[in-house]
Amino acid sequence: MDVIKLLEYLQEIVESSSKIPVTGKAVINKREILDIIDQIINHLPDEFKKARWICDEKERILVDAKHQAKIFEEETIDKIRRRVEKQDLVKEAQTRAEEIIGSAQRDAKIMRLGAKDYADEILSQLDREIELKGQKMLHNIKDDVQEFLISLQGQITDTTTSIRDNVKELRSMK
Repeated sequence: MDVIKLLEYLQEIVESSSKIPVTGKAVINKREILDIIDQIINHLPDEFKKARWICDEKERILVDAKHQAKIFEEETIDKIRRRVEKQDLVKEAQTRAEEIIGSAQRDAKIMRLGAKDYADEILSQLDREIELKGQKMLHNIKDDVQEFLISLQGQITDTTTSIRDNVKELRSMK
């Protein structure tokens, strides 16, 4: 039996299988389908297997070639770098770069010290302002509490007087 006939037989089994309503799915004999698929695989020509091996081998060769190319590139770059470093121009540029770095470090130190002084001045000023504001707030709170206590004492006195008057009135009613 050739592969085409097996595929047609497989198609016939799927088309003639019992349908599950609404879902559009079919019930098939799993063992029968797997047997047909095994037969198809066994009847495939050896060229398919060879083609698969060739593709796998091609991938392996490409990966190996890319790895070798990367190694060659790294070696070439390293050789070029060593040659360039030997040049006087590079040495002169390195000397100039070191001078620039030294100058930048000195400037950075001056800036850090200036920033530190500025921050110290600002924080000291902020501390003084907070102290003054705190004292004002305490004074205002004291004044508010004192006014509240005077007002409360007046209310208590009024209430106490009213109660005494009511007690006197009740005693006189006897």
